[in-house]
Amino acid sequence: MLDPEILAILLVFLLAGAVKGVIGLGLPTIAVGLLSLAMTPAEAAAILIVPSIVTNLWQLFAGPSFAALALRLWPMMLGVCVGTWLGSGFLTGADTRISASALGIALVIYSIVGLTPLKLRVPTAHERWLGPPVGIATGVVTAATGVFVVPAVPYLQALGLDKDDLVQALGLSFTVSTFALALSLFHEGAFGTADATASVFAVLPALGGMWLGQMVRTRVSPQVFRRCFFLGLLALGLHLASRAFL
Repeated sequence: MLDPEILAILLVFLLAGAVKGVIGLGLPTIAVGLLSLAMTPAEAAAILIVPSIVTNLWQLFAGPSFAALALRLWPMMLGVCVGTWLGSGFLTGADTRISASALGIALVIYSIVGLTPLKLRVPTAHERWLGPPVGIATGVVTAATGVFVVPAVPYLQALGLDKDDLVQALGLSFTVSTFALALSLFHEGAFGTADATASVFAVLPALGGMWLGQMVRTRVSPQVFRRCFFLGLLALGLHLASRAFL
């Protein structure tokens, strides 16, 4: 009989992959958020590594403009690596309630930004100086919480990229953030053999979920699904954030 913890991990990554298949993001956020209900955020982040790398590389190289986007966004990507290095140890060294609460706060902020109808715009002339601090902030949040959506996703959405380029830019950002997080966890001794094994087993449900999500995308309004996603994420974030007070 399948171990309940392994079954839970498989189901979480199936769901997270499905969300990513529908709206192009959400796998690390859903996976780390839900797994953190039953384990520490550091353990959840370690299990995330391999499926996140595989699915984000798929997303990255499926697009048409990798070279152009890499040239355009490299200052931000460098900032992500620097920020993750600066924040190394936050996720593994902090009290588990504090790290879970920090994750919850990040999810709440991300959800509120996702639910607001306000559309931010970053002029092209400002990208060169704004990209590095956004990357550094994203890296610090990644190192502290295990998720890498704030402020990277709102920033990339504000660049005015077309749909395909935006999906590919998200794939680039998530891929760099995942590798940076993996190195940080390995350096802190939080990504061992057992974590790597569980992470490898999570790849198939994540890919299966992405395939299912892409099928669902043709039948469900992405706008409605996106709103439901952010509302659910908001509730999860509030629950995790409350742990520091319980």
